[in-house]
Amino acid sequence: MDGTEGNGGQPGPADRSHRSSVSSVGVREVQLKPKHQPYKLGRQWQELLLRFTDAPDDDVAMDEPSLQFRRNVFFPKRRELQIHDKEVLRLLYEEAKGNVLAARYPCDVEDCEALGALVCRVQLGPYQPGQPTACALREKLDSFLPAHLCKRGHGLFAALRGRGTKAGTGEQGLLNAYRRVKEVAGSESEHEASLSPHYRAYLLKCHELPFYGSAFFHGEIDKPAQGFLHRGGQKPVSVAISLEGVHVIDSREKHVLLGLRFQELSWDHTSPEEEESVLWLEFDGDNEGTPVNKLLKIYSKQLSWLIALPRTPVTVAELMSSLIEYCIELSQAAEPATPQESAAGPASAPGSSPPPTQHPQLRRQGSVVCSRIQHLSTIDYVEEGEQIKRVKPKRSTSFFSRQLSLGQGSYAMVQPTESLEQG
Repeated sequence: MDGTEGNGGQPGPADRSHRSSVSSVGVREVQLKPKHQPYKLGRQWQELLLRFTDAPDDDVAMDEPSLQFRRNVFFPKRRELQIHDKEVLRLLYEEAKGNVLAARYPCDVEDCEALGALVCRVQLGPYQPGQPTACALREKLDSFLPAHLCKRGHGLFAALRGRGTKAGTGEQGLLNAYRRVKEVAGSESEHEASLSPHYRAYLLKCHELPFYGSAFFHGEIDKPAQGFLHRGGQKPVSVAISLEGVHVIDSREKHVLLGLRFQELSWDHTSPEEEESVLWLEFDGDNEGTPVNKLLKIYSKQLSWLIALPRTPVTVAELMSSLIEYCIELSQAAEPATPQESAAGPASAPGSSPPPTQHPQLRRQGSVVCSRIQHLSTIDYVEEGEQIKRVKPKRSTSFFSRQLSLGQGSYAMVQPTESLEQG
């Protein structure tokens, strides 16, 4: 499904704005192809789970599939600016709003309020002075802001406070942002009839998030050793993979732990028998002032996903590794067309805002979208036989063969040499 015009022939993987998938509460998913029939898959769901997963029989018996219509990961953000179909814009808006409210897209408080204000405009209409009040927004605050920004205390004191007229910082900030939402020039009836400008404004704001439009995977990483006993453990994370790079997000704290563009990383996956599959990410860093390559292990305890009904299950680590490689190939294939488009300029509706990527904004200090490498437990060395040697960064040598190279679509092994090593 695409809201742009003049798209003839059979659409490719990046030509559809949305794709269908069947998923379940057990985080098992089937990415549908055009030939698939969702009704038949639903009828055969339990049989498919027994055949392709190692889920317990009790879980299979209780599992219920749901059909979901999602944004195509391979659909470029710049193509969204060319969409004029109101229903396609609404679908993109609804999915983005759901990801923001569920904190799948971590946002700073200021951005959450700006996005929540646009939701207020869509659901409540143009701002009218004195209506609604901040206290009125409090009753359905979770419809406009992520749940972790709406948390309140429990008990008698919280109940008595809820009856008061004093507004909290969340609803007051939301109301102030709602007041600042701009209306498109035109008659009042046109304002009520068309929500497309506000859908587009919401999407443009989400485009500033580096992980917008990503495919998300569940995983775990090692915690840094803490305390006298150096206890570690693991923490749950979400791995977001898009056409622009990879982001590792702390699922509990709702902030980015690591954000890398493809040219900043090397990667690979391992799937040992009877052990968890692992996605390895390698990137540049320093250890006590010495430049080193850092290795991050992302464990995948998630059950195998079903992608287009394969004959053999695919581990999540293997899927993430393949998706990174495919996103790089798509990005490289699209690069030659980018200068032409920037010179000619894409067709856009009158009064539409330019892509935010043309004027990148400075990130706030301590922003939730900034990397927090100090919160990661990484391996800062490359093992060579019995000795452990530091290596210079900038991808001059790599522990892995998979990385973005200068050649179009090629992945060549980089061989370490004695001149690149330090004892």
